[in-house]
Amino acid sequence: MSSYCFGIDVGGTTVKCGLFKTDGTLVDKWEIVTRTEEAGKNILPDIAATVMEKIKAEGIEKADVAGIGVGIPGPVKDGKVPVAVNLHWGETDIEGILGGLTGLPVRAGNDANVAALGEMWKGGAEGYDNVIVVTLGTGVGGGIIVGGKIVEGAHGAGGEIGHAHVDDSITDPCNCGNCGCLEQVASATGVVRLAKEALAAKDPSVVTVLDPSDVSSKKVFDAYKEGDALAGEIVDKFASYLGKALAGFACVVDPDVVVIGGGVSKAGQPLIDAVTRYFWEYAFSACKDTQLVLAKLGNDAGIYGSAKLVIS
Repeated sequence: MSSYCFGIDVGGTTVKCGLFKTDGTLVDKWEIVTRTEEAGKNILPDIAATVMEKIKAEGIEKADVAGIGVGIPGPVKDGKVPVAVNLHWGETDIEGILGGLTGLPVRAGNDANVAALGEMWKGGAEGYDNVIVVTLGTGVGGGIIVGGKIVEGAHGAGGEIGHAHVDDSITDPCNCGNCGCLEQVASATGVVRLAKEALAAKDPSVVTVLDPSDVSSKKVFDAYKEGDALAGEIVDKFASYLGKALAGFACVVDPDVVVIGGGVSKAGQPLIDAVTRYFWEYAFSACKDTQLVLAKLGNDAGIYGSAKLVIS
């Protein structure tokens, strides 16, 4: 029985790396630079090199390594990506190339999906097999786990929660090219969008601590916690978008738990409470007891989930 595995989370700036025991114990973590120049040709060789160096430094026998899991910012199907824009990759056989360079088994998945797997394994959804994870950052990412397995879908796009259509009135395009996506109203930039709209439309007699020239999602939630009425309206609108969307996903997936992570989730329990109100109002009756909880692994979710790929 193999004793170790590696979890690799490839980002546009750095590659996060983790050496794990197969019981989920994190032995060590480190980062290397993501060299995206020359169409990203050095990324997989650099990963191979750092993995082999760690094996040597730790005195680990290669036979004791179950493999390498890799999370990639792009759709992944059968170990390949058709394109990963942030890495400047065209079609790339991740499992074949990295496996050939290291002589180790390799499993690859979309970065948001493997982060969801990490939260299921050792994070906010530990102990559950049916999970929806939504990450609220600059955009809105997500992952769906059913029966302990990632739902990739036919095109590697399973779990693209942020690109569900939620608002017909939005006419400017999302990064995906469509209009009215959840990402446009429930991400950090989405909260700022809602705040600027509310500030522009507010009655002059309404007093608020929010400054139209310096607004952020953190400042909106900080003001909300302090009882600012306009911030309350903004958070309520954000919560209605996200809560209704999650209720829709829940009646398809029927999760044990919904995990909310990403930078916006640093607002903490007040965010969970606000979203839960709308989730419970709109959820299918059988799903109304589904709990919404905060993610626990933070930036390490990707390396945990990637490691889990090779020992699933």
